[in-house]
Amino acid sequence: MCGFSGWICFSADISEFQDVITKMTDVLSHRGPDEEGYYITKHALLGHKRLTIIDPEGGKQPMIKFHNQQKFIIVYNGELYNTQELRAKLQSLGYHFSSYSDTEVVLTSYIQWKEECVKYLNGIFAFAVFNETKNELFIARDHLGVKPLFFSLKNDNFIFASEIKSLLRHPLISTKVDKEGIFELIGLCPARSPFSAIFKDIIELPPAHYVIYSKNRYEIKEYWQLKPEKFDKTVDETIEIVKNLVKDAITRQLVSDFEICCFLSGGLDSTIITAISANQLRKEGKRLKSFSIDYKDNAKYYKFNQYQPTLDSTYAKIASKSISTDHIVVEIDNEFLCDALLHATVANDLPGMADIDSSLFLFTSEVRKYAKVALSGECADEIFGGYPWYWREDYKNFETFPWSPSLEFRKNILSKKYSKFELEEYVNSKYKESVGKVNYLDSDSQEDVRHRILYYLNVKWFMVTLLNRKDRMSMANSLEARVPFADYRIVELLYNVPWKIKYLENMEKGLLRRSFEGIIPDEIKNRKKSPYPKTYNPEFLKKTKQKVLETIKNNSPVFEIIDKTYLENITEKELFPLDKPWFGQLMTLPQFFGYIIQLDFWVKNYNVDFE
Repeated sequence: MCGFSGWICFSADISEFQDVITKMTDVLSHRGPDEEGYYITKHALLGHKRLTIIDPEGGKQPMIKFHNQQKFIIVYNGELYNTQELRAKLQSLGYHFSSYSDTEVVLTSYIQWKEECVKYLNGIFAFAVFNETKNELFIARDHLGVKPLFFSLKNDNFIFASEIKSLLRHPLISTKVDKEGIFELIGLCPARSPFSAIFKDIIELPPAHYVIYSKNRYEIKEYWQLKPEKFDKTVDETIEIVKNLVKDAITRQLVSDFEICCFLSGGLDSTIITAISANQLRKEGKRLKSFSIDYKDNAKYYKFNQYQPTLDSTYAKIASKSISTDHIVVEIDNEFLCDALLHATVANDLPGMADIDSSLFLFTSEVRKYAKVALSGECADEIFGGYPWYWREDYKNFETFPWSPSLEFRKNILSKKYSKFELEEYVNSKYKESVGKVNYLDSDSQEDVRHRILYYLNVKWFMVTLLNRKDRMSMANSLEARVPFADYRIVELLYNVPWKIKYLENMEKGLLRRSFEGIIPDEIKNRKKSPYPKTYNPEFLKKTKQKVLETIKNNSPVFEIIDKTYLENITEKELFPLDKPWFGQLMTLPQFFGYIIQLDFWVKNYNVDFE
């Protein structure tokens, strides 16, 4: 994985501003600590930071290739999982390669197919190709948004980068946040609308989109969509298809010139990935390392609840022993967890999922000591139906985002300076806009339509939030995290698999469980879903509350957008005003305090200018 930045301007000579692209690229060093490279010309400045995973010598960037008297330059972040097939196809068309890197395959694919190249790519990617001969730029992001890409169009300047912090180093880009950004922060975050990067001057390129930019052209296009099709497979046939597809996705992602490990929580998804990976590596004479996360004294304070029915620690040991991995438990101290809220905010460039972020930041920091690449189980819940909003009646029929059902709570948080009615209208409009994009068949029942809506919302919203989190926290520690379930082929298939098949034996992810019966331990196969673990230690609540009280006492600028009186009331009562989490399954009172801490830090340290 890598990080890159770029500045294109066709109306002026920007080659003298190399210091700007250097500053933009330097802040991405965590994404690529191994090498850096630049391409400087009259109308284009490109910078790249490389985390070397495949072909250390042949994969250097920016990479240049000539074809038919045209000059092409690429900066690329990602991994291509069908490299060999694509290289062979391009060779049959007469192309020659000087490396075995996937970077050259991506660049050559663009040379051959132009913007249609994205339809040939299976992988996680964000990249930019500059055709210097024609003065045309092409940027693209992978189907599901595993890798990030942001840009800004300021007059005749097209500026882009892997992270927001890089764009903010450009003198033309401000830290202004308008009313729409504020409504995102209060009404939707940690999720964000497609295209929104909160900052007024910055756009996040959504998953499955590309941009073509030249002197006379600026086009954004969605190149891949979920398409409804009649599903005519039996249960047994579906099980076999799922098993083969998932195995293939995992196996493809085990390519690396450096050591690979797995995150192993003892849940269904990570155990499947670890089992397949360990088996494949054994064939190569290698033994797999696996890692799980725990919190100091967590077992002492844990209480059963409907969202986290079991702790991971016991099941991680069962899985590791059955699969034969070298297992390492990373225990997080609650004091460090609280302090790392700020590190996580910088990694994300925005307030996020509080300690759900900071714990992952600390966890990946430890994992990086052992490996450069890790496979993780994200995305299975979104596509196989693991969340309660897929199967619980009190969740699945909410006429809003099911992971964030209490808009009233969010309206109460909003400063009185802004209209609560407008906030509600904004959130509702984003929900309706997304629902309006769902494609379904005329023959679909009302229940079928609702499940397609839930699936679409999860893939385009909730899954992107979790993928953003995984990328920023892992790459902040120079660790490449791969997510085999985020394979667009699996996502396409499951959009059309009926709910009754996904919910086999009346159990969430029943189809996935049956597909890997006999491959993973029965204790794991039959285990109820338990989400990413969080701390139950009251020390964390105590520390976050203390920091929020300091924020109130210091009359922070965050109170331009937060209702200070309402926040004071929550801290005094120390009673969360909701019977469900305010976001996802994990974010209750401690996480709300954590979010306020992150928001306060972000406003101050990013010099946010609220319009």
